[in-house]
Amino acid sequence: MQNHIVTKLLKLANIEPNGTAPWDIQIHNPRLYDRVLREGSLGLGESYMDGWWDAHALDEFFARVLAADLDQKVKKNIPLLMHAVVAQIFNLQSKNRAFEIGEKHYDVGNDLYTAMLDRRMTYTCGYWRDAKTLDEAQDSKLDLVCKKIGLKAGDHVLDIGCGWGSFAKFAAEKYGARVVGITVSKEQLALGTKLCAGLPIELRLTDYRDMNEKFDHIISLGMFEHVGYKNYRAYMEVVHRCLKDNGLFLLHTIGGNRSVTHSDAWITKYIFTNSMLPSVAQIGREIEGLFVMEDWHNFSADYDKTLMSWFANFDHAWHEVKPPAGGLTSKYGDRFYRMWKYYLLSCAGSFRARKNQLWQVVLSKSGVHGGYDSIR
Repeated sequence: MQNHIVTKLLKLANIEPNGTAPWDIQIHNPRLYDRVLREGSLGLGESYMDGWWDAHALDEFFARVLAADLDQKVKKNIPLLMHAVVAQIFNLQSKNRAFEIGEKHYDVGNDLYTAMLDRRMTYTCGYWRDAKTLDEAQDSKLDLVCKKIGLKAGDHVLDIGCGWGSFAKFAAEKYGARVVGITVSKEQLALGTKLCAGLPIELRLTDYRDMNEKFDHIISLGMFEHVGYKNYRAYMEVVHRCLKDNGLFLLHTIGGNRSVTHSDAWITKYIFTNSMLPSVAQIGREIEGLFVMEDWHNFSADYDKTLMSWFANFDHAWHEVKPPAGGLTSKYGDRFYRMWKYYLLSCAGSFRARKNQLWQVVLSKSGVHGGYDSIR
């Protein structure tokens, strides 16, 4: 019975179990059907990690599944309902939990991220409009951010969620800016400090709620996804108090098409602890009375290209980061490889299906005199 139900659902996405198309699912364990219907996305992801199924083009498998809304057609299940209830009751992104995402995701290993990312180690969506390589796309994105806030020599900028300091280093070297970057990852701070040595850059291990200084401009690239809906207003209030009256704030974030209060169960458990994607409505509500929305730029299709480039780098370098034969104590192994592959390619498929968006929002405190010129 479960076999028939899942096969019927997959047919809606033009996916055939054990078919010959690159996106067709190859089933190695028939218990998969019951597990997916019982556990939803968590069961689908964990069963892939367990080797119960494969798809040659995993990214396209997910693009088709999500475009057909199969995730919405699978009925609610107990693990998913419990995940939603917990997110409603508790503030999973409270200050005392702020460093969990750093420890569980960003601290996983600088060797992994060095192999996967561009030469600047920029762990956010590239801008591919005039770019042919990942390095070019990330340089274009960083330059786009600088231009959108009107960055000039001597400006003092706060980077909320600075990663390994890619924006800070770019802004200091190319524009002569001074930058304070904050992160909740000890590994990012250690390597980022080395990469930014000799430049007017200060990187700190700090939660955004502890910031109370004035800056000419504020930017945040790929950090807002960790803030949580219960803290959106507090986050915006921090930015407001730290931004000078004539400054600009650029928010670069992944977004969702619907307002939610929790994230996908598999992503939360294995990749981005306590994460969730904001919606247009949620961002709009929380900036009301604090900011003027000057510009809203969606280039979400570029994240598909970025994620595919990250996977290509990761896959190519896997032999350098995986454990040697018999290296059972290594933090990387076959299960980690399947987990990371699933993460990167399922996300690529989600952006391809236009289920996830990538926004750059430019905000001012009182409106730009004479109007803001949108930059693309």
